[in-house]
Amino acid sequence: MEHLIGENWHALSVEETLELFESDEIEGLSPLNIKHREEYFGLNEIKQKNKETKLKKFFMQFHNALIYILLAASFITFLLGEYIDSSVIFAVVIINVVVGFIQEVKAQEAIESLKNLIDTNAIVIREGKKHEISSKKLVPGDIVILESGSKVPSDIRLISVKDLKVDESMLTGESLPVIKNIETMDEKTLLNDRNNMIYSGTFVTYGRAKGIVIATAKHTQVGKIANLIHESVSLQTPLTRKISQFSKLLLYIILLLAAVTLAVGLLREYSFVDIFMASVALAVGAIPEGLPAAVTITLAIGVHKMAKKNAIIRKLPAVETLGSVTTICSDKTGTLTQNKMFVTNIFTASSLYEVKGVGYEPKGEFLLDKKVLKTIPKELYETLLSSYLCNEAYLIQKDKEYEISGDPTEGALIVAALKMGINEYEINKAHKRLDILPFESDRQYMATLNEDEEKQINEIHLKGSIERVLPLCSNMLSQKGTKKFNLAEIENEAKSLASKGLRVLAVAKKRVEENEIENSRLKDDFVFLGLVAMIDPPRQEAIESVKACKTAGINIIMITGDHALTAFSIAKMMNILNKEDKFEDTALNAKELHELSDTQLIEKLKTTKVFARVEPEQKLRIVDALQARGEIVAMTGDGVNDAPALKQADIGIAMGKTGTEVAKEASDMLLTDDNFSSIAKAVKEGRNVFDNLIKFITWTLPTNLGEGLVILFSIMLGFSLPILPVQILWINMTTAIFLGLMLVFEKKEENIMTRPPRTPSTPILSKELLIMMLTVGFYMLISSTTIFEYYINKGVNEEYARTVAVNIFVFIEIFYLFTCKNLEKSTFKINPFDNRYLLYGVFLMIVLQILFTNSSLLNSAFGTTSLSLYSWGLIVLVSFFIIFIVEILKYFLFYKKRN
Repeated sequence: MEHLIGENWHALSVEETLELFESDEIEGLSPLNIKHREEYFGLNEIKQKNKETKLKKFFMQFHNALIYILLAASFITFLLGEYIDSSVIFAVVIINVVVGFIQEVKAQEAIESLKNLIDTNAIVIREGKKHEISSKKLVPGDIVILESGSKVPSDIRLISVKDLKVDESMLTGESLPVIKNIETMDEKTLLNDRNNMIYSGTFVTYGRAKGIVIATAKHTQVGKIANLIHESVSLQTPLTRKISQFSKLLLYIILLLAAVTLAVGLLREYSFVDIFMASVALAVGAIPEGLPAAVTITLAIGVHKMAKKNAIIRKLPAVETLGSVTTICSDKTGTLTQNKMFVTNIFTASSLYEVKGVGYEPKGEFLLDKKVLKTIPKELYETLLSSYLCNEAYLIQKDKEYEISGDPTEGALIVAALKMGINEYEINKAHKRLDILPFESDRQYMATLNEDEEKQINEIHLKGSIERVLPLCSNMLSQKGTKKFNLAEIENEAKSLASKGLRVLAVAKKRVEENEIENSRLKDDFVFLGLVAMIDPPRQEAIESVKACKTAGINIIMITGDHALTAFSIAKMMNILNKEDKFEDTALNAKELHELSDTQLIEKLKTTKVFARVEPEQKLRIVDALQARGEIVAMTGDGVNDAPALKQADIGIAMGKTGTEVAKEASDMLLTDDNFSSIAKAVKEGRNVFDNLIKFITWTLPTNLGEGLVILFSIMLGFSLPILPVQILWINMTTAIFLGLMLVFEKKEENIMTRPPRTPSTPILSKELLIMMLTVGFYMLISSTTIFEYYINKGVNEEYARTVAVNIFVFIEIFYLFTCKNLEKSTFKINPFDNRYLLYGVFLMIVLQILFTNSSLLNSAFGTTSLSLYSWGLIVLVSFFIIFIVEILKYFLFYKKRN
């Protein structure tokens, strides 16, 4: 049976294919063959590979350095008897683990969605009779019959067709239905161009066909995509990578400092219990308990904001990833363009006309030399009339919206004709159709025979490809009547229009006496009427979005299943390419891409902005190559063929309206309005999320550093501890909640979409921010220790001195918080009142510190006592000074550096 598994069936003739499968076009497969193949190939459905159990997935979420730190903190605080604090820290761990577990389980739903693509009924011929069976029961060699509206149940080699058109957009990205035939093709023909093949999950939009099943289940193109999704690595986001690295470094530092504290204490002959508790205090102080909660809450707030702007985040870290994106790989059809065909130009023997209008609404103007036509010239009227008569599409109005029923290309011609102001009822009555010759791929044109009631003549109206229609013409219609046809002139004009990425059709007619179309009358003597050029236009809002992204330093790459010339033209309209960019330098098709080595592709990506006619594996390869260059990649898509690349990209963005379920489940984010402009808004929000996270980290870590250093230096110098472990927990937990988390509500900075994206290799904290954090941390150490010793030397008890030291830590954090609203801008140029949540948090924190200092219950729990007014004044004065220290740092680290 292995000989029935292959990829080059398009290169074999119908007879060779039938022979290899031991099948017959009339009789189909024998019962014995069916049984053997059912046993060998199994059901025609996509199965998931063996995967980890949900229990294992859950416990794997604990495998993270920061989680280890938090578990240690929870365990230590439990040993200290601080059961409430221990429970709070442990709850944070569980929340993080549960969120990660849910995200990972949901990612597996992409494979389940693929099953729906081939779960349908199919009409097969078995033992010479037609049977309707479940597509799951199909086997290689089955003869399948398809007609308009059918979903293709497996990969099929066509053996007979009649006017067959297939919508393959969900697989190849091709925006228009593909015309199919049965001709044998070259072995090297790419997937998009295999016109004698149809593939599982695609749809027949027109005509009928009979074909032989050549692949089922995992051997189909959809099945291979499922395998690609399995093989795609779900990458960490930039933030989670850096947090993970930071957490490991922090873990080593904490363990080292705790060990140093223990060793120094033992050398100084402290009791083991006392020095062990001091080491525990250092560890508790150095652990940023609020960091995971802050990350989760910040991302959750970002999700809520983005949902209001039509961007649904499926995985929390995707919020931050958007802010770090350096390259967006975008599909063309339906994402950058409207996925609708519109006539833009009409060329006749005398003039090139421009067609204006919005959407499918039959209203618009015709321009000649930029001037609106008041009357329609005869040759333009005749071109549009023939286009209307030689047509099978309809324009329908539904809920005040206009839609096309039928082929999009023919629909575009209908709309253009109606813009001219014709009355459909009168035209159809005056030009009764007598006969029709449907479009077929081998002849590449369509013809209708109509009776002109007014002139009492019959006319054949013809439309089709330039290559097939123009050679049939001998005359051409002009303003002065008919004249000799100039083939070279028309061909040059057709090439000029095609070079702009327009699809060009030729329209012609001839007078006949017959009442039916005879092939002999289609060979010559046609009168050329005109060329009709159309395009799938770009979304206007997407153009603005591309501009915004490029201003933000984000590289835009178009990846499409359409032809390279069309994609190149659209890329210029979208401003993805500059006007001076050349096709050969910036565009690449699938064949050229296939011939490049991985190294050559990585190099080529420096200039290439357009990839055309690409296949699923190639989309994945492009994303891989970009990531190999160190890029943070966002990939947009809506089809099944996009799913592997969506999963592999740092952030996959699926279309919420038109996207397949497979694409949605493989994505990190959905655009509910299918509008590319929503991406720019999401990027802006993502950058704000990242900014606010950096602000929180810059604010919180100096406290942990200061607390750790206070313990370390006290042991090394033989001092009493200025703050106790339980007091450290109070500082860390209350300030993280009431102060630090308020930074996540900070508004977007003015330059957020004019600065370039963060370089992926850049550390989570810059050198300048590290200097600021170290300075603040040492100031906390110096001020709290100095004031503590000052009170001890005055003969005050340790409870009083420690209460002052704790309040110095908290109030330094309060004043430092305002400087972190903008990490580079002067504090005195920042509006301190534009974040009401921060003001509420500061007020509540001050109230808590007053209770912490004066409540007998809290005095007993934390070893504190009431303070004098003088002490409160000293605390505020020492703490307020941090603003001037940070101002001096900002001047030398940022302002002076920029100037």
